[in-house]
Amino acid sequence: MPYIVEKRRKELSASLPEPLTAGELNYTICMIAMKYLDKTKKSYQHYNDVIGVLECAKLEIYRRLVSPYEDKKIAENGDVF
Repeated sequence: MPYIVEKRRKELSASLPEPLTAGELNYTICMIAMKYLDKTKKSYQHYNDVIGVLECAKLEIYRRLVSPYEDKKIAENGDVF
């Protein structure tokens, strides 16, 4: 995850929508990506950048949230391997 300066994080966080469903989350993510792409020159590089950002965001969520959750459940229930 890119670690941007705290001031900019606060600015960005202040305007984040709060989706309530998976569909709303998907829509919000797509609209943010489209807004970014609308401000860039149309090129494979920019499309590839967006796909890369989405992949890295997915991996960061897995690393920070899912993996610790799974470790907790392994400790509670025992490993299946």
